[in-house]
Amino acid sequence: RPPPVGLVDHNDAVPDPAEGPRGQSTGGEAVRVALAQLDPTVGDKAKNLKKLEAAVAAANADLLLAGELFLSGYMARDAFAQLAEPLDGPAVKAAASIAQEHSTTLIFGMPEREEATKRLFNTSVLVAPDGKVASYRKVYPANFGPFEEGLYFGRGDGLTLAETKLGRIGLLICYDAFFPELSKAYALQGADLLAIISASPATSKPLFDRILPARAIENALPVLYANLVGTELNIVFQGGTQAIGPRGEDLGKAADFAESTVVTDVDLRDLKTARAFRPTLRDTRKEMWEPVAPDLPVRRQ
Repeated sequence: RPPPVGLVDHNDAVPDPAEGPRGQSTGGEAVRVALAQLDPTVGDKAKNLKKLEAAVAAANADLLLAGELFLSGYMARDAFAQLAEPLDGPAVKAAASIAQEHSTTLIFGMPEREEATKRLFNTSVLVAPDGKVASYRKVYPANFGPFEEGLYFGRGDGLTLAETKLGRIGLLICYDAFFPELSKAYALQGADLLAIISASPATSKPLFDRILPARAIENALPVLYANLVGTELNIVFQGGTQAIGPRGEDLGKAADFAESTVVTDVDLRDLKTARAFRPTLRDTRKEMWEPVAPDLPVRRQ
C-alpha cells in the first residue's frame, strides 16, 4: 500500500512544502498553462483527439488541461464499456505523440479499463513530452442528481502526485474538489500545482466559483480547473474554466457557454512567498489532521 501523508509534530520544524517534502527543491519557475474548455463529441474518440491536438497547437503552452472524460464525452453511459481503454492503449499513445510533437504536457479525462479485472474508472491522465504517463482514478465518482458515474465506474483508492519537469502536479477530478483533505494531502506532500479536470453542469458553477479559490487559499497552491462546455443529453455544461493563484487571485477565466482556451503564466517561484503570507501548511497540526485522513495514500508517479 502506498505510504500515507506524513506530518511532523506541530512543535517540530516543519519543512516548507514550496521546497518539496523534507526540503527537496522542485526548482520551480514560471509555467505557461493552457486550460482548454472544449465540447467533446460523445463516442467519437478520434474526433476528440483531433480537437485536443488543435487546442494544443494553438496554445503553445508548457501544460494543457482538457475536461473530465473528454476522450469519450461525459454522457456516454453504456457505451463506456466499448470506449474505455487501458493506459497503454491507442488513445494515450496518440496523446503521447501530440505531447512530444508540441512539447506540451497534457492532462485530460478518459474512461480507463483495468485489463486484469475489466473494471472501468473515471481517470485523469497526464502525458509528458518525454513519454512519461501518470494517472489518477477519481476517488469520489458522483452518483446523485443528474450524475450516474457510480453505475459505470469504480472508485479510486488513492491520490497521484505526478513528478514532471514542470513541477509536482496533483491530479483531481470534479467532485473531488469538494473534499478538502484531498487537496491538502497534495499540498503537504509538496505539490506545486493542483490540476482539476471537470464535467460540471451550469447548476454547479456557483459552487465551484467558491470552492476553487478556497482550495487555493487554504493550501497556498495554484489551482488549474478545466471544465467541459456544451450539452450532452440532459446536462448543460456552462464552462467556468479558470486558473487561480496561491493567494486566491484570478489568473484567467474562460467565457461561459463557449469553447475557448485560457492561457496564463503561473510562477511557481511565488509559492514560498504565498506560504509565508498565509502559513496554513506550516501550522497544520498532526493531531488535528491525522484523525481526518490517517491513511490517505499519495502515490508518486
